Amino acid sequence: MLIIGSSGTLGQALTLGFGNKGYEVVAWDKEDIDVTSKQELRSKITSLHPQIIINATAYNAVDKAETDENERKVCFEINAEAPGSLATVAKELNAVFVHYSTNYVFSGEKREGYKEDDKPAPVNKYGESKLAGEEAVKEVGGHFYIVRLSRLFGIRGISPMSKRTFVEIMLSEVEKETLEVGNTEISAITYAPDLALLTEKLVSGSFPGGIYHGANSGECTWYEWATEIFKDLGRGPKIVPATHSLTPKATKHPTYATLLNTKLPPQRDWKQALSEFLKNI
Repeated sequence: MLIIGSSGTLGQALTLGFGNKGYEVVAWDKEDIDVTSKQELRSKITSLHPQIIINATAYNAVDKAETDENERKVCFEINAEAPGSLATVAKELNAVFVHYSTNYVFSGEKREGYKEDDKPAPVNKYGESKLAGEEAVKEVGGHFYIVRLSRLFGIRGISPMSKRTFVEIMLSEVEKETLEVGNTEISAITYAPDLALLTEKLVSGSFPGGIYHGANSGECTWYEWATEIFKDLGRGPKIVPATHSLTPKATKHPTYATLLNTKLPPQRDWKQALSEFLKNI
């Protein structure tokens, strides 16, 4: 098995999870391979000849992609072009290919949430790039799984591109008296180790290829998530719900973007996953 993007939050969880399941894991990150180089991808991966290829790379600087033309170019190279190149190599090797996408492929107007086959309609450049990546993988074909996630959390990756997760940000505010947190955007959240387990079920089982939703069960606003974090800790600031954006945003974000899993056994509730994570750290 080859995991590309192994130093990120998800990549680390995948490397540990599959290693614990007895897979022979080769873990590569940006210092090992340039995913934007088709020639390098083909030569290096072909020489390794993996049976399973997992793409855990992603460009996720959402606001930069919206406002900076050079950053947008990088965003589309990583999120749109690279998945198609990887899918092509995987098909040539007759390998299983796993690629991760996002709830940002949807408009965020459907209050009841989104099923796997709902029509995408991204509202920002980042979402457009991830949808383009999905389409590239589907166009190549082969034995592939596209797994959508949202609001990923877990142990922060050691990659320079890994951002602080929301849980990590909240833990850094634990000594404050009050904290205002947004209460308008609703989504499911995704615990990286749980997503790794779901991925292992997909590649080891008899599930047909296609698009799957891998978020944990349930949904919440950022305010509800923050409230649960400090409730579980037993200490922290008083959380005040904000009905407006707390920071100026150059990018439109989906308001209602819960991923509904209709094709797999349900993931455990996000509160259970959060509680386990907080105990482990």
